[in-house]
Amino acid sequence: MSLIAPDELARRTAHVAGALHAARPRVRVLGVLLDNGADWVSVDLAAQEAGITLVPLPAFFTATQLAHAVEASGMDALVSPSLAAAEALGFTPAGTLAGLPWHRRAAEAAAHPSRGSKITFTSGTTAAPKPVVLSAQEQWQVARSLAEALGPLGVRRHLCLLPLAVLLENVAGVYAAQLAGAQFWAPPLAEVGLQGASGFDPAACLQAIERCEAQSVILLPQMLAALTAALEAGARAPRSLRFAAVGGARVAEGLLARARSAGLPAYEGYGLSECASVVALNRPGADRPGSVGRPLAHCAVRIGGGEIQVKRRGRWLRTGDLGLIDADGYLYVQGRRKNVLITSFGRNVSPEWPEAELLAGTAIAQAAVFGEARPHLGAVLVSASPAAPDAALERQVRLANARLPDYAQVRRWLRADARFTAQNGLATANGRPRREAIWQTYGARLDALL
Repeated sequence: MSLIAPDELARRTAHVAGALHAARPRVRVLGVLLDNGADWVSVDLAAQEAGITLVPLPAFFTATQLAHAVEASGMDALVSPSLAAAEALGFTPAGTLAGLPWHRRAAEAAAHPSRGSKITFTSGTTAAPKPVVLSAQEQWQVARSLAEALGPLGVRRHLCLLPLAVLLENVAGVYAAQLAGAQFWAPPLAEVGLQGASGFDPAACLQAIERCEAQSVILLPQMLAALTAALEAGARAPRSLRFAAVGGARVAEGLLARARSAGLPAYEGYGLSECASVVALNRPGADRPGSVGRPLAHCAVRIGGGEIQVKRRGRWLRTGDLGLIDADGYLYVQGRRKNVLITSFGRNVSPEWPEAELLAGTAIAQAAVFGEARPHLGAVLVSASPAAPDAALERQVRLANARLPDYAQVRRWLRADARFTAQNGLATANGRPRREAIWQTYGARLDALL
């Protein structure tokens, strides 16, 4: 695992930027389909310098999602070492770009009013991920706010655990580290224990943190749960770690408490691709478990009709997330407006709430809660271990219910036949459950229990 040295990164970036300048105007929109590493970062920074729109392509996207991103962005060039992947997307070899394999295709301009500096694609709930056009200024503004907010921690070594194609790691990891004058590592994802959209090896991750003496990392909730379970089972907590940001989905307050007790300095945050990633963040000295922290310095946030709204480009963006802001300015996210279900007793419940509590323990890996027009809530549960007995899942359900009011408790549940994945259509590419697809698969069986 090697450090990305600033001098070497600057040299690589200048080399790639020179090649991109020479390729203009034939190249307008450049895709990057690479594993984590210095090459990914240098292509990203060089595209900004050359004024070419970059489209990060996550390796965990399905073939259909990748093809949609190529067409929707009007992509006419692609940097990727995989000839097969490039040809499958309609590209032909074009030699090398500053030593990197690249490919070309004839493409019509996409129907975006401005291509911007970057087009990031959210994984969404369908095969057609949503394009979000961002300026360089928006991305670096978020990074600057993060660097200032976390400055008192004195973080000097960041380890990238998420794919750089994920905006959160790209902006909050790499850019923020650069502005803070910190070193950063971006090793191949297999070296930090991440495989595909949902595969994760906590032992490999802990070893990677230990090897590079990382002081900060960014985690998804399922990664936090797996690392916490590993530490509780006897693994050694990273001594160097000062800050572990957690985002991507709601995190149960109990899981954060367990993580901290086990030696992980975990702090929940909140963000949106449309806002160039992070909007609010808890941190040492400004922390309120249960909330997602106070908005960053550059963000204006308000609640309108129960919905979180963030000012972007002079207009209020409706996020689709329900929430509130307390008297001290801490933001609370209460679930997606479109997911709210109403029980037959007239109680409104955001399913993300009981789901987060169900995932706070070690026995349940994934959960999807239902109960629209039913007297009680039910859930489809994925066991963390195929060998675990149903009794282990039942114990975790009871513990979750003890932390929930009666109308939000899960009264019936059934065990899923397999994990929710993008491959079987039951999860988005970044691991969020696809509720409609899960209901189509398990709804009749769950209804019989309710």
